[in-house]
Amino acid sequence: MAVPCRPSRGATQWVKSLGTAWHSDAMEFSEVVRKRRMVRQYDPEHPVSAEVINTALRNAIRAPSAGFSQGWDFVVLTEPGERQAYWAATTDVDDDMDLWLEGMQTAPVLILCLSDERTYLRRYAEPDKGWTDMDEARWPVPYWDIDTGMAALMILLTAVDEGLGGCFFGAPPETHEDVFEAFAIPHDRNLVGVVSVGYPVPHAKSGSLKRGLRGLDQVAHYGRFGLHSPADPAS
Repeated sequence: MAVPCRPSRGATQWVKSLGTAWHSDAMEFSEVVRKRRMVRQYDPEHPVSAEVINTALRNAIRAPSAGFSQGWDFVVLTEPGERQAYWAATTDVDDDMDLWLEGMQTAPVLILCLSDERTYLRRYAEPDKGWTDMDEARWPVPYWDIDTGMAALMILLTAVDEGLGGCFFGAPPETHEDVFEAFAIPHDRNLVGVVSVGYPVPHAKSGSLKRGLRGLDQVAHYGRFGLHSPADPAS
């Protein structure tokens, strides 16, 4: 059974409750997931309301985090000068502007998603965890980055639920220092990625979509690797 999300402008349903018809704008969660796309061009004349941005951020901080460490920060850029400062820090003025950059610069909102490794190391040195040496080697993967990525996904899904679009993209590593300086970001943070948010306008689909969606018969394994069905006779 699909689980309805918070009411939004994304879809319309008529529901009968206790014999009384009532109107709801709730979008089913599965529909939000299906509609999510990486949007690379926006209507620059259609600003995103502060309410929508706050909703996206409130949902972002509901993302899971190891030990409830919550080692993330979000730098929100909505003013034209702020956004231009980001693009100036991450692009070379001598390079020709390609279609991707031209489209992305129309986004009225950029959200820089930052992770904080030290918050996780300190959290797991607390008595209920007990890794007092705060050794990064104990971590099989950098959960501070993973959790921040999940928070970014919450922002993307919220954008769809609100009738908008978004895109998650990275900043070239060699530009991180300039980004940190432009926005006074502490150097103990890591720039995991950026989420653009805005009202989509029609634009060419990514050529990567020609690869097609890998189905469950390729990626789901049951019991052990290579068994693609719970009742696979190969078992």
